[in-house]
Amino acid sequence: MKAKTKTDKSSINSNKEERVEGKTAPTELGTLSISKLLRMYAVPGIIAMTASSLYNIVDSIYIGHIRDVGAYAISGLAVTFPLMNLSAALGTLVGVGAMTLISVMLGRKDYEKARKILSNVLSLNLIIGIVFSIASLLFLDKILLFFGASENTLPFARDYMIIILAGNALTHLYFGFNGIIRVAGHPKTAMGLTLFTVISNAILDPIFIFGLDLGIQGGAIATVICQLMALTFSLKFLSNKEMVLHFPKPLFQLDWKIAKQSLAIGLGPFLMNSAACIVAIFINQQLKKYGGDLAIGAYGIINRITMIFFMVCMGFNQGLQPIAGFNYGARLYSRVKEVFFLTVKWETLIMSACWVLSMAIPGLVIRLFTSDPTLIELSTKGMRVMNSAIFVVGFGMVSGNMFQCLGMVGKSIFLSLSRQLLFLVPMIYLLPLWLQEKGVWMSFPLSDLVSTIIAFFMIRDLMKKLGALKDGEDPLTLGSTIEQDDRRRDIEDL
Repeated sequence: MKAKTKTDKSSINSNKEERVEGKTAPTELGTLSISKLLRMYAVPGIIAMTASSLYNIVDSIYIGHIRDVGAYAISGLAVTFPLMNLSAALGTLVGVGAMTLISVMLGRKDYEKARKILSNVLSLNLIIGIVFSIASLLFLDKILLFFGASENTLPFARDYMIIILAGNALTHLYFGFNGIIRVAGHPKTAMGLTLFTVISNAILDPIFIFGLDLGIQGGAIATVICQLMALTFSLKFLSNKEMVLHFPKPLFQLDWKIAKQSLAIGLGPFLMNSAACIVAIFINQQLKKYGGDLAIGAYGIINRITMIFFMVCMGFNQGLQPIAGFNYGARLYSRVKEVFFLTVKWETLIMSACWVLSMAIPGLVIRLFTSDPTLIELSTKGMRVMNSAIFVVGFGMVSGNMFQCLGMVGKSIFLSLSRQLLFLVPMIYLLPLWLQEKGVWMSFPLSDLVSTIIAFFMIRDLMKKLGALKDGEDPLTLGSTIEQDDRRRDIEDL
C-alpha cells in the first residue's frame, strides 16, 4: 500500500513538472532552483546575443583581409559604427515598446489589439527607416568625416554605408519582427532566424567580397541580402491566419496613440544606444587625432572581440530579468538575492575570461581580422590597456539590470549611462592631454573601475533592504514604483 502511495506521489510530481514546463511555465519561476532557472532562461538569450555579435564579426574578418587595402578598409568600417548604432537605437525605439505592448495584449487575450500593434510596427519602422536613410545619404560624407573618417578611410566607409542605408528600412523590420516572433511564443523560430542570418552571411561574404571582387561593398550587399531573406520568412510567418498573432487588414495601419505609448516605452533603450553612438564618435575623433586611421581600425577590432563577451553577459541579464521580476513580485526576496549573486558570479567569470584573452594571447585573435603588422601591433597594445580592468564590468551590468527588474528605472538608466557618458567621455578628452594615444585606451579601465565602485555602493544598499525583509513582507521600503504604475495605466488606456 505504501509503495502504491509513493508511486502516486511520484506520478503527481511528474505531472506537475510537465505542467510547469508547458502552459503554466511562469509558476516555475518561484519554485525551481535558481541555478536551473538561470540556465533555462539565459541559454536562449546567450545563443541569440552571441549569434548577433558574430553576425557583425564575420563582416569585419573578411573585410580586414581585402588585398592591399584591408587595414584601411577595416578602419573605414570602424568609422561607420556610430551611424549603425544610431540606426539600431531607432530600431529599439520602435521594437522594444511594441514587444512590451504585444506581450501585454496577448496576456489579456486581446488579439485584435495585438494585431493592430503589429501593423503599427510595420508602418512606423518603414517611416523611420526610410526617413533616416534619406537624411543620412544626403549628408553621408559630412557625417562620416565628423565620425572620424579621413581621406584614406572615407571611400571605404562611404561604399559600405550607401548599401547598408539603402536597406536600412528592411533591417529595422527584420529586427523588429524577430523580437515580436519571440515574445509571441516562438523563441526557437526567432533564434533560428538569427542563426540563419549569421550562417548565410558567413557563406555569402567571401562570394561577394572576393569571388565577385566587390570588396567592402560586397560585405554590405551580403548583409542586406541575408536580412532580406530573414525578413521575407518573418513576413510569411506573421501572415499565417492560423496563428493568434498575424497581420490584420488593412496591412498598413498607424495608430498615433499606440505609436506614442510604444515610443515612450522604448525611450530608455533608445537613450542607452544613442549614448553608445555618442561615445563611439568621441573615441574615433580622439584616436584619429592622437593615433591616426589605423588606431581607429584597432579600436574596431578590439570592440568586435570584446563584444562577444558583452553579448554573453547580456544573455545572462535576459535570463535574470524574468526570475528576479517574478520573485520580487511574489515577495520571495531571498530568491531575488540568490539570482543576483549567481548572475554576478557567471558574468564575472565571463569577463575574467575576456581579461585573460586580452592579456595573454591578444595577437592570436587579432590576426583573424588582419594580416597588417602595424594594425596587429596597435590592436595588441590597445587591447591590453583597454581591457585591463574588464573583469569588473560584469558586476556593473548585473547591478543596472537588477534595478530595472525591480522597477527602479532611474537608477538603472543612471548605472547604464554612467560608465559611458559620465566617466568615459571626460576621460577620453582629458587623459590624452598627458598620455597622448595611450590616454584614450586608459580611459576605458579607469571608467570601468569608477562606475563599478558606484554600482557596488548602490547595489549594497538594495541588498541590505532586501535582506531586512522576510519573504512575504511589503516591499515598499525598497523604492518607488510610480514610473512602473504610470506605464501600466498608460497601457490600460490603449
